[in-house]
Amino acid sequence: MKLVPLGDRVVLKQLIAEETTKSGIVLPGQTKEKPQQAEVIAVGPGGVVDGKEIEMHVTVGQKVIYSKYAGTEVELDDETYIIVKQNDILAIVE
Repeated sequence: MKLVPLGDRVVLKQLIAEETTKSGIVLPGQTKEKPQQAEVIAVGPGGVVDGKEIEMHVTVGQKVIYSKYAGTEVELDDETYIIVKQNDILAIVE
């Protein structure tokens, strides 16, 4: 099964938070807040939303930063995804 977003929606998979010590030891899961960085898994077609033509600016595979409280969490096949509107994406990480 796969998620196919509608309109200006984007499906994201949150990146795993890792914290590295000064000596280089990686301690996963030590941060208290969820990271706001994710990978784009699927992109909706855009189209007309609220009377405005929406062009999608992200593509599958890009890493993005999204708003802290944006989107809806969905669990599918033991994976957690976040569905957000394109305007909840703040930046593309290159």
